[in-house]
Amino acid sequence: MLALRKARRKLRMGTICSPNPSGTKTALEVCNADWMASLPPHLHDVPLSNLAIPGYGKRTFQYRDTFHVDVHWKALTRGIERHACQKTKEQGSHDSFSYWVDEKSPVGPDQTPAIKRLAKISLVKKLMKKWSVTQNLTFREQLEAGIRYFDLRVSSKPGDADQEIYFIHGLFGIKVWDGLMEMDSFLTQHPQEIIFLDFNHFYAMDEAHHRCLILQIQEVFGNKLCPACSVESLTLLTLWEKKYQVLIFYHCPFYKQYSFLWPGKKIPAPWANTTSVRKLILFLETTLSERAPQGSFHVSQAILTPRVNTIARGLVGGLKNTLVHRNLPAILDWVKIQKPGAMGVNIITSDFVDLVDFATTVIELNDLLQEDRSLAKC
Repeated sequence: MLALRKARRKLRMGTICSPNPSGTKTALEVCNADWMASLPPHLHDVPLSNLAIPGYGKRTFQYRDTFHVDVHWKALTRGIERHACQKTKEQGSHDSFSYWVDEKSPVGPDQTPAIKRLAKISLVKKLMKKWSVTQNLTFREQLEAGIRYFDLRVSSKPGDADQEIYFIHGLFGIKVWDGLMEMDSFLTQHPQEIIFLDFNHFYAMDEAHHRCLILQIQEVFGNKLCPACSVESLTLLTLWEKKYQVLIFYHCPFYKQYSFLWPGKKIPAPWANTTSVRKLILFLETTLSERAPQGSFHVSQAILTPRVNTIARGLVGGLKNTLVHRNLPAILDWVKIQKPGAMGVNIITSDFVDLVDFATTVIELNDLLQEDRSLAKC
């Protein structure tokens, strides 16, 4: 019966977003645009904190964590010199990396003066781009693939006269307004899908910048914004009835002034900070066992964090080729044996989700909740 339910659900939500002449389906082409709407009725009244939800996460690693040590600076500089004559070339049919980071922009305020000095060396920004980008897909493409949680870091751009806010991760990305508009367009076309936007790092932002950002959030999403309330009361059914589609988590005291901003403590996301898959999995298991049974969502960051020596050794290869390709299969194997629920997984994040069918793997964990329900009825 479980296999039959999976097959039926795939017929409903596993449509092709982009036809492939070869007839095969890549992770980008398998469309989970309506997976929440496609869940069976008995999961509509399960708290969202008990469902398995795929997310996109940025590693919390920042260059400044290690660059203040002179020996690390020298190691990286030698690596740059060693590869300076090699041609760096982004892979893919289009340079979607530029969606997330702009190598022509200044180094972000999330970096130290040491990194800003290093960035004056030719080629450094291209290399920073390779190690800053954790995703090939645009917001729209991720949403169509099934991603529903986004780890967001934002900043003003020093020297700009206006109050514009940008996504940032070492280098500046697109404007926040443009990203939010892209999400809203998707939500309007898919009225039963719910997203979690976790604004957890703010750089070079004073009160006026925060007011501007919050106003943008309000203007873009309007009545789709879900007011902060009891986590256990939030189910698909209650959200659909009120036409709420967006939960905003704001890791800054300003959340107290707006009913539609949720406090950051309601969505803890423990960070392993390791390059070891074994240590990462042990950390994920430990933090899951310590998860509070009520009162918050829970993010399992299934993400490895490069250290400066990792970067120096794999300078030109970049994050994807040095860490992700090699370790993503083991991480996905861990995901496959998880179970959602009050003490199980909730939101699971990864990066470069297009390399494997990550979102579908997480979504299908909800079939275990279906199986439990049918056993209970028997």
